[in-house]
Amino acid sequence: MKDRIFRIYAIACTAFALIMLAVLLIDITIKGATRLNWSFFTNLPSRHPEESGIYTALAGMVALLLFTLIIALPIGIMAGIYLQEYGKKNRLTRFVEINISNLAGVPSVIYGILGLQVFVRMAGLGNSILAGSLTLSLLIMPIIIVSTREAIKAVPDSLRQAALGLGATKWQTIRRIVLPASFGGIMTGIILSTSRAIGETAPLIVVGALAYVPFIPEGPLDQYTSLPIQIFNWTSRPQQGFIINAAAGIIVLLLFTFILNGIAIYLRNKWYKKTNL
Repeated sequence: MKDRIFRIYAIACTAFALIMLAVLLIDITIKGATRLNWSFFTNLPSRHPEESGIYTALAGMVALLLFTLIIALPIGIMAGIYLQEYGKKNRLTRFVEINISNLAGVPSVIYGILGLQVFVRMAGLGNSILAGSLTLSLLIMPIIIVSTREAIKAVPDSLRQAALGLGATKWQTIRRIVLPASFGGIMTGIILSTSRAIGETAPLIVVGALAYVPFIPEGPLDQYTSLPIQIFNWTSRPQQGFIINAAAGIIVLLLFTFILNGIAIYLRNKWYKKTNL
């Protein structure tokens, strides 16, 4: 009886969450779908809602995400490999592991305050793309490290012993056996971290991302804006036209996230098929 009650309760909670999500998506689609046209993607921000677009915000978001992944992925993946495969199991290692896991749940605004002090003020980077990318890298790096460690830990130890028994070195075993077998789990962590980085607004506001930028950033030290910042700016305006623009921007942000997730899932499944041949 308890199992049945719990099953019904779990189904009800899942259905409620899905219904609320569907209501929100339908409401945003109805409000913003009419605003999605070519001019919305190519126009600069404007004080007139019907003339305002996301050209600079979209370009800034792509540049910000690109630099964030370039910084965070190598460090996060290599740190996960070291902690799982090379790190000695002692108190210091356990202390580091616990703190990395805790950092994955720290509110994003805390990373924004850290980025403001370290990158904007101490390093003198100002409100540049590089400062924002470094801040977002700190935000997503714990997720990448934890997911990489868990994916590597899930690889059966018999595969490692077989490779070492055939004369492979430690690094050859990791590169040719462990990493291909754990690629799917690592990609999942990258997907989750990328999705979080795309939608973050609070740390970018703290480090000084601008709400209005009339140009496309050409380098890592240029000023920038981002699509979440633009959406936040539109929702603070009293005109109804800007609310419609914000809904259209949310649709674009969701589509961008879905496309990235689709590409990552495709690559993950393709790699699974390759490794299982």
